[in-house]
Amino acid sequence: MAPSTSSVITLTINGEKYTLPVDHRTTLLDALREHLDLTGTKKGCDQGQCGACTVLLDGRRAVSCLQLAVAAEGRDVTTIEGVADGDRLHPVQQAFLDLDGYQCGYCTPGQICSALAVIEEHAAGWPSAVTADVRPEAGPPPLSADEIRERMSGNLCRCGAYVSIVQAVAQAAEAQATGTEEAVA
Repeated sequence: MAPSTSSVITLTINGEKYTLPVDHRTTLLDALREHLDLTGTKKGCDQGQCGACTVLLDGRRAVSCLQLAVAAEGRDVTTIEGVADGDRLHPVQQAFLDLDGYQCGYCTPGQICSALAVIEEHAAGWPSAVTADVRPEAGPPPLSADEIRERMSGNLCRCGAYVSIVQAVAQAAEAQATGTEEAVA
C-alpha cells in the first residue's frame, strides 16, 4: 500500500483554528491563499527571495512560500489579517500609512509582518550583521537606519519605498519603546 500523500491538518491562524485537507506538498502560502481565502499574504517570487509572503510563525518571521502547511500545524501563524485590533491599526501599520511606507502595496503585508519581528528581535537584543558590539552585556544597539535596513533586507520593494519603510519601522519601534501610540518621526 502506498503511503498517503495528503493529511487533514489544523492550523491556528490569527488566533482561529482551521481544519483542512492538504496535499503534503502544499506550502503554507498556498494553504492561506487558496484553501482559506486569506489573500493578504502575497505570492511574489515563490522562491523565498522577495519576502512578500512573510508571516509570523510563533512570533518569528517566515517566508510562507517555503514553509510546508503540514509543518505549521501546532504553531501560531500570524498573517497581515491578524495584525490590527479590529478596526484599529497596529502602530506598525499606522506608521506605514502615515509615512507612505508603501506605493503599490504589494509587498506591504510582508514588510509589516517582518517589521513586527524586527522590532521584537531588536528589543530582545538580537544583533544584526551591522551591529558593532554583539556582546550580550552591550545591550541592543540603537535602532539606526542601517540596523533597520539590514534587518529588513529580506523584504524587497519593487517600487523603491525603502526610505519611507525605514522611517515607518523607526517610528513604530520608538512608539513601542516609549509605550505611546505614535512617536514623532
